[in-house]
Amino acid sequence: MRGARAAVIPSDLLLAAYSSGWFPMADEAGTISWYSPDPRGVLPLETFHVPSRLQRTMRRSALQVRVDTMFADVMRACAEAERQGEDGGTWISDEIIASYTALHTRGYAHSVEVRDGKGRIGSASVELRYRRVHVLPPIGKQKRYPALTLTVIHARERTAPPDRPAIDWKLITDLPVLTCEAAIEKLHWYALRWKIEVFHKVLKSGCRAEEARLRTAERLVKLIALFCILSWRVFWMTMINRSAPHAVPGLALTETELVLLDRLVPDKPQARTSARTLSSYLIKVARLGGYLARSRDPPPGNIVMWRGLSRLTDITLGAKLARTAPICG
Repeated sequence: MRGARAAVIPSDLLLAAYSSGWFPMADEAGTISWYSPDPRGVLPLETFHVPSRLQRTMRRSALQVRVDTMFADVMRACAEAERQGEDGGTWISDEIIASYTALHTRGYAHSVEVRDGKGRIGSASVELRYRRVHVLPPIGKQKRYPALTLTVIHARERTAPPDRPAIDWKLITDLPVLTCEAAIEKLHWYALRWKIEVFHKVLKSGCRAEEARLRTAERLVKLIALFCILSWRVFWMTMINRSAPHAVPGLALTETELVLLDRLVPDKPQARTSARTLSSYLIKVARLGGYLARSRDPPPGNIVMWRGLSRLTDITLGAKLARTAPICG
C-alpha cells in the first residue's frame, strides 16, 4: 500500500493498475492509497450455472435498467450510501469521482442505473467481465451437433443495497464480443429485454394475434403489422405515464378523446382547479379499463390501459357517428 495525493488520477495509470491487480481507495482525509488483495478472488465463468428459478425471477422483475446515463450520480450515490459493519467514511472521494468520470469518458468505466417497481430511480455500480468459451456437444452427438464458440458476460454489483437485490447478470451470446464497448452494447440490449417481453405480451394477450384465422401469409403479415402499431401505442402510453406525467395531454390523445374522457370520468371537485396533465388523462383511460386509482395503487399497467383504450376507441367512434348521422323528424 502506497499513499499519494492527487487531484485526478491519470486514466492510463488507472488502467495499468487494474490490469496489474491494484485499485485506489481514499481515506477520510482524502489521501489516496493503492491496494492489491492477496489472494485475489477470481470467478470462473466457464462453469457457472443459472438456476431456472433465478431466471424466472429476473424475467418477472419490475426493475427498469439503464446503462451509462447517470455515471457521476452513481458515483456520488455510492459515496453517500450507508454500509453495515463500517464505521462511517467512504473510499470514494471527490478525486476518485473525478478520476473515474474521466475513465468513463474514455469508455472504460460504466454504470448501471435501476428504477424500482414503485417508479423510484436508483443507481448501481457493477463490475463487468467477459470471456470467450468453447462449448463441445454432448458425448456421442459430436457428429450431429457442431461445437460452439460463445461469450460469457458477467455484470455484478459488489454490494447489495438495502431496498432491492444486488444486480447479478450472467449472459451467454454467440455474437462477437471482442472489446469492452461490445460487452456494454450487449448489456444495453439485455436491459431492453423486459420492455420487449411486455410488448409481446400486449401483442399476444391484448390483440390476441395468435387467434387470427387468416388463410394466407400475406393477410396475416398485414394483420400483425396493424396489431404491432396498436400494441406499441398501448405500451407507449403505459410508459409515458410514468416517465413524463406532467406532459401535455395532446401528446397521446386527440381533442375528441380528451372531451369524452372529461364526460366519462369527471374530475373530483378538489382536482378540477389543477392543471390538465397527461398522467391525469391516462389514468382516466385506465379507469375505463377497471383501474381503481386509489392513493396507494401502483401506476396503471398494460392490461387496464388496453381495456380502457378499447372502450375509449369504441366510444369515440360512436360519438363521431352521432355527429354525422342525419337528423330524422
